[in-house]
Amino acid sequence: MSYGVDPDANYRQLGFYASKILNGAKPADLPVEQAVKFELVINLKTAKAIGVDLSTAIQVRADEVIE
Repeated sequence: MSYGVDPDANYRQLGFYASKILNGAKPADLPVEQAVKFELVINLKTAKAIGVDLSTAIQVRADEVIE
């Protein structure tokens, strides 16, 4: 099970930030931005292999379930 930043959203955010710099903004004047989108990925095969039973409620909330 992994909970972390969505890489696609991070790269999109990076593009906007780079665009501001390329259009003349000084990097020191730009605010620090934090990730806004996170994702939960569950690997059911590994969970079963190590004897962990995950409830259906957790599986439904996951962004991706690997079986």
